[in-house]
Amino acid sequence: MSTLAAVPPFASPAGAETPSMKHQWLPFTPNREFKSDPKLFARAQGQYFYDPAGRAILDAGSGLFTTPAGHGRREIADAVHAQLLELDFTPSFLRAHPKSFELADRLAALLPAHIDKLFFVSSGSEAVDTAMKICLAYQRAKGAPGRTMFVSRERAYHGVNFGGVALSGMVNNRRAYGNVVHGVVHMRDTWMEENRFASGQPQFGRERADDLLRLIQLHGAENIAACVVEPVAGSTGVLVPPVGYLERLREICTANGILLVFDEVICGFGRTGEPFAAQSFGVKPDLITMAKAITNGAVPMAAVAVADHVHDAIVNGAPDGAIEFFHGYTWSAHPVSCAAALAALDIYRDERLFERARELSGYFLEQVATLRELPTVTDIRGFGMIAGIDVKADGAPGQRGYDLQKKLFDNGLHLKTTGDCAILAPQFVFTREHVDATVRILRDTIASL
Repeated sequence: MSTLAAVPPFASPAGAETPSMKHQWLPFTPNREFKSDPKLFARAQGQYFYDPAGRAILDAGSGLFTTPAGHGRREIADAVHAQLLELDFTPSFLRAHPKSFELADRLAALLPAHIDKLFFVSSGSEAVDTAMKICLAYQRAKGAPGRTMFVSRERAYHGVNFGGVALSGMVNNRRAYGNVVHGVVHMRDTWMEENRFASGQPQFGRERADDLLRLIQLHGAENIAACVVEPVAGSTGVLVPPVGYLERLREICTANGILLVFDEVICGFGRTGEPFAAQSFGVKPDLITMAKAITNGAVPMAAVAVADHVHDAIVNGAPDGAIEFFHGYTWSAHPVSCAAALAALDIYRDERLFERARELSGYFLEQVATLRELPTVTDIRGFGMIAGIDVKADGAPGQRGYDLQKKLFDNGLHLKTTGDCAILAPQFVFTREHVDATVRILRDTIASL
């Protein structure tokens, strides 16, 4: 019997009360339309979500880039349960607990050398805002308090706190709130017509990194604190960096005293074949943000990894007894989150999931590329275990992508859409059979549009 044919059915417990849906306000959702035709997950196990009727829905989005080890991992649940009974909460202000230091050690071993100081937070948005503050604190410690500007990119996504929204370059994320935080300027994105249907890293576009040089010439390097980019721009539709692009950004930042921040909230933890995309592309930033897969999505957690020279400038430059970095959250290094993250890291190591992802990525990208023959598909991009499939707009921008996402749910496949792009981020526990099922459902659904 095939693996997919053996998917066990799940159903909601008998007599379970149906909620009213009157009171919750859903994020990033057209709430009125959703409540007229709700798409609900009731359970999850392994590679599948299940709706309340027990119908299996293949998770080709790893939740929301969060759950590469599959759903319902007993190891993480047991670690969380034990931690709640041992130490359910402790503040991290003037106090700490052993697991937070253990987790920092474990993450430091995965990160590029000398980017090994960890500041814990609870979400990717918090990680980005924290990284911005660290950049400003560093520049002040180095005697450059005038360096307050940030450079980001068009079509970037860096979370929904005010700092991250200011960095973001996706118009709908910026319309209402993007100008509250000033002093952020944007380079062009890296999508180019010449690279349509490119396989892996595009050959054209390295020169777009020189947009950073142009902005330096316009605003003055002495006013710029940091350049913040996603190594692979994820939520916008998977924009893979052209060959030489990230290397050129590093060169320009180094020459001009500007910190380089990699936002790896999506790319981190094996998505590009290495623990972090910085290692996949061989480019070392000064800070790395991470979240999502740090706990396999089981418990909210995030972190900022900071290079030694940045950390030391801030900490060693402060007076004795002073708080060196005046920042933090109630939930920073929450004991339960640390326990979940440690259990997730054990799974990634023991099951060789980063290696398995790297081994499966070639087959995954080859199969996704076969969808280019569909007349509705206008571009496909991918790297490692993430891919974006653009479909031809029909009516208002994004409407066809939204309709596609709903039809995919009905046809048994979960993924994320942004505008008219379907974004695939398979779990690392997928087999070739799961990849085949994903592409088959995609092909049939896109063809029916």
